[in-house]
Amino acid sequence: MSTLLEVKNLNMHFPIRGGLLRRKIGHVFAVNDVSFELEAGETFGVVGESGCGKSTLGRTIVRLYNPTSGQVLFKGQNIAGMKKQKLKDFRRQIQMIFQDPYASLNPRMTIASILAEPFKLHGIGTADERKEKVKELVSLVGLRVTDINKFPHEFSGGQRQRIGIARALALNPSLIVCDEAVSALDVSIQSQILNLLIDLQRTLKLTYIFISHDLNVVRYISDRVAVMYLGRVMELTRSAEIYRAPAHPYTKALMAAAPVPDPRKTAITAMLEGDVPSPSRPPSGCPFHTRCLFVADRCKSELPALRPFRGDTAHLVACHFAEELMKEALH
Repeated sequence: MSTLLEVKNLNMHFPIRGGLLRRKIGHVFAVNDVSFELEAGETFGVVGESGCGKSTLGRTIVRLYNPTSGQVLFKGQNIAGMKKQKLKDFRRQIQMIFQDPYASLNPRMTIASILAEPFKLHGIGTADERKEKVKELVSLVGLRVTDINKFPHEFSGGQRQRIGIARALALNPSLIVCDEAVSALDVSIQSQILNLLIDLQRTLKLTYIFISHDLNVVRYISDRVAVMYLGRVMELTRSAEIYRAPAHPYTKALMAAAPVPDPRKTAITAMLEGDVPSPSRPPSGCPFHTRCLFVADRCKSELPALRPFRGDTAHLVACHFAEELMKEALH
């Protein structure tokens, strides 16, 4: 497998302005020093509570936001510094599926017009060729070709998300960022959309960044998972490993908060309490120390590095005491 995407020390800080002159009075530190690599054909899950920066990370990678600093290397090219025309060409290779399909689809356009729009914007094909491509896309995502002249409001939520997926596929991208792509759907529809994404990945050789607050959904679809908190990656490892033996107290707390199908099975005891601090005033030291049951003085003053856990370079954790906590849990 080859490396498709490299994110290096990525930061996305939004200015806060106030007063009559709208002067800058602070920043929202949405994404802080995030680094990871993504292999072609992989599904990379990003999970965390609301406000942890995961959606901002996805939108910064596709350049809906201009990053404050850092690099996003796609096939060796730095997206972060791309100018307008190069960025337009790049957008053919990376697409995004949004959380609310109804909000992201123009209610005044038919499905045929919505799906033909990417081809028009990039000057691809004649009107007849675009019409055929639209029919192919609709069939690919499991919708009826006879419905292409309908409007978004005439479809169910799951069908609208299929339309959103078809639009993302229109220009044959290599990478798709799925931003809470199933969270607005019923559980039964969620599984259908997840299975569709998996089938499309195999058929079209796609690579995904899958962003969600739902640990079970991320577990089902992802090869590796990054756990984010207050804009930072707390833990990053293989999907099976993070569910079998989470190393960071925050990951353990998320796991404990997730619904357990069998109520007789006891979850990890490190329950998550309190609220996420404001990203405009992040705490000093470890960002999680204000809610951590195992906090020590070092946690309050020293930011832990994202480092190999027990020497495993494929399992990274940002906790000063991860190894000691794991030993205690085993006894």
